[in-house]
Amino acid sequence: MMNPLEQFVVKEIIPLQMGQIDLSLTNSALFMILSALIGLIVLVLCLFRCQLIPGAPQLLAESLYRFIKRIGEEALGKDYRKYLPFLFSVFVFIFMGNVLGLVPMGFSFTGQLIPVGAFALLGLIISSLVGIYHRGFSWFQNFMPPGIPRLLAPIVIPIETISFIAKPFSLTVRLVMNMIVGHILLDIMAYFTTTSGLAGAFPLVFVLLMMMFELGIAFLQAYIYTILTSIYLGEAVRASH
Repeated sequence: MMNPLEQFVVKEIIPLQMGQIDLSLTNSALFMILSALIGLIVLVLCLFRCQLIPGAPQLLAESLYRFIKRIGEEALGKDYRKYLPFLFSVFVFIFMGNVLGLVPMGFSFTGQLIPVGAFALLGLIISSLVGIYHRGFSWFQNFMPPGIPRLLAPIVIPIETISFIAKPFSLTVRLVMNMIVGHILLDIMAYFTTTSGLAGAFPLVFVLLMMMFELGIAFLQAYIYTILTSIYLGEAVRASH
């Protein structure tokens, strides 16, 4: 049986070296580009001919927009409009990455720690910059909550700092582990389907059900990723008022 973890191996597609910097195109980078492009193309096609009475494609795009808008409103309040493009991009990018990982011969970059972690870190940096923009250096008081004796600062500040840094880590691990477990299970069941002859019909049914379940998980994980990002961003925005 092929190693089920092989599908998560990052492989070089187009080698490119500039001095000591490796700029080679990998399967992970390729599918990140495809995720962004396909998401953009699908949305453009859905909204190509906007009508007063929307058709199914336009209704789908508008429903997704209202869905993300509601997430932003609940987390950010009246300031949500400033950050809605970012939240919308986060959802589409993660969701398309999850879906492309389910395509045969595809690659799930959402099952990789580095790209998902980098995207989570980007969200944390943006939320931090928003807080600093509104509050200045007083934003750093978040690491020393009011009412705590200054004598405890050497203990409290490191704890608050670790808690702050753990935010992108929790986002990353949550998404990566869900993608890895689901894909490994699908890979194992697909192997039994192709090697069991007529008896493979039973695991085939399970594979089809798992594919439907994984599509739901793809949407759910993109939703969780987006809502947690909006919550972290909302904390910075609310703290600025």
